[in-house]
Order: sequence, then structure tokens, then C-alpha cells
Amino acid sequence: MPGVRASHVDTDRIRMHVLEAGPDDGVPVVLVHGNLSTGRFYEHLMTRFGDRYRVIAPDMRSFGQSDPAPLDATRGLSDWADDIDALLRALGVSAPPHLVGWSTAGAAIVRYAAAHRAASLTFLDPVSPYGYGAVHRDGRPAFDDFAGSGAGGANPEFVRRLAEGDDSDESPFSPRTVMRTTYWSADFRLPRDREDVLVAEILRTVIGDDGYPGDGAESSNWPGFGPGTRGILNALSPKYCRWDDVVDLDPKPPVLWTHGTNDLVVADGSMLEFGTLGQAGLVPGWPGDDLFPPQPMITQIRDVLERYAAAGGLVRTEMFDGSGHGPHVDADVRWLAVYLDFLAGAS
Repeated sequence: MPGVRASHVDTDRIRMHVLEAGPDDGVPVVLVHGNLSTGRFYEHLMTRFGDRYRVIAPDMRSFGQSDPAPLDATRGLSDWADDIDALLRALGVSAPPHLVGWSTAGAAIVRYAAAHRAASLTFLDPVSPYGYGAVHRDGRPAFDDFAGSGAGGANPEFVRRLAEGDDSDESPFSPRTVMRTTYWSADFRLPRDREDVLVAEILRTVIGDDGYPGDGAESSNWPGFGPGTRGILNALSPKYCRWDDVVDLDPKPPVLWTHGTNDLVVADGSMLEFGTLGQAGLVPGWPGDDLFPPQPMITQIRDVLERYAAAGGLVRTEMFDGSGHGPHVDADVRWLAVYLDFLAGAS
């Protein structure tokens, strides 16, 4: 888009594709995308920050035009956090950045803040602080091997269509249809030309054991699979993905949590999570609420951020009524206004 600069940056870890807007000496703001997306999912916002901020939106490893580097799932999202640090050093950014983490990247920005100073943290419909799937409210796993989480939960028809570059809307499992039905609110539709751009970005995803969905692992526990050790969906397993230690950050950067009330991906009782699927009778053999309840993701986020506030951190929460998993897109004007107001105070 006009006013947005694109480049490839060689870091001491990987080569990254980056979008930027604003002055090079501006206050750094890093917008980190989630699973099955790229920095271009923020592109429409980047020139609307004014001339105070240097806005940076990278493609994370194995997504977009950055290197198809493998993701070590046993580190959770620490590979992403280390890539952000390497990128900022390569760009000559020395000031603590304001970090936005959408979905998966919510865990990555906490991992960054645990190792480096951050000016603020913004959670944009983040993954639960206890990872995705197979845990109780307090983060205890349903099974010791974290069965029911990881790459085994990926829909094989969606993975096939993603690998084949399907840009149609002929199936509920095509990437275009999945984006329409799970990324945004049900009554929101992007202009076709912009939708085509973002579908093409999703189709850049690296498919396989080191990317999406990751390597599989069998389990003797329901529903028959557990997390492997490679790739993005395994990195989101509660076996490896935790950010409840945000409470221990010292100093504590100001926190903004924004979330769509109609988010189908990160929700209490998301239909993409096996506790909910089992309870609904869609996966036979469900062991019941006591052992494997639907994951209360929103409740878990709220619990942890309340603990952060009780420990002295500043927390602001904004719920976007009617928005889906991406209020920065389906409610972009309001989302950006909320974020800029938060930034002004955090700066």
C-alpha cells in the first residue's frame, strides 16, 4: 500500500521480510502476526499511526516471504521472540519496542519481554496463557502427555488445500472460506481485491513437519494424538506454550488486551478445541468434563491479567462487540483509535 516500505533484512538468525512505515527515528512499534497470516494483515493500519512511530510488521519464520526456517516447538514461541530481537538489532532499533501480538504471537511477545525490555504489550485475541487445548482452567493438562493438543488436531482437508494453493471458496475447508468464517465476524467481508491479497499471503505458509501443522505424535489417551516437537501447532500445545509467567515480569510494561466478542478461535468453548468437540459429541469417546473439559480460554486470559494487575501491572481491557478473531481488521477504525490512545499513555 502507498506509504508502506517492504524489504528483506538479513539477521543473525534468519532472513526476514518486513513492512515498515513512519520515520526511522520514530518510537518503535512491532506488529506481530499470528498463525496462518503475515505482516500484510496489518498493512492497512501502518500509515495511520502518524509521524511519531516507526511501525514494523515482519513475516515470522515459515510464513510470508521470510526464510522457511524450522520452528522448534519444544521452545514454544521462543524462536519467534528471538527472531524479533534479531530483527530489531539488524534494523538498528535500540529503544524498547511497543509489541502487538495477534493470536499465536501473544505468547511470542511475552517470551520477548521475559528476555528484553518492552515499552508495552498488546494482546490482540491472544492464545490462552496455557496454550491451545487439553487443559483445565488453572492450566493443568487433561493427560500427562498433553493428548488432544498439537499438530494432530489439524484438519487434513484444510492442510491439503493449503498445500495445493487452493484460493477458491468452493469448500468450507478452503483457506479463503476459513479466513472468512473464522478470522472475521460473520457479517464482515473484505473487498475482493484485498481479500485476494490476504489469501495469497496465507498460501505462502510453509507446509510440513517444520512449519504448518508440524510433526504428529500418537497417544494412548483420547483422542489418540499428542504434541510432536516441530512446527507451529505443536508450539501452541500447552506442553510447550505458556505465558502465565507474564505476572513475574519486572519491570512490568503496560498491557492492553483487545478481543472480539464473537471470536471463534480463542473463546471459552471454541469449536476448534477438542474438549468442546468431545462435549458436543463430534469426536467419539470423550472422557467427560471432569477429565477433559472445554478450555475456558477467555477466562484463563482474564485470570492471568488480573494477577498481573494485582502484582502491580497496568492492564487495560477492550472488548469489541461483534468482532471476530481479528478486530484490527473487522473493526479497524475503533481498534486503531483504542491502540493509539493506549500508546500515547504508555509512551
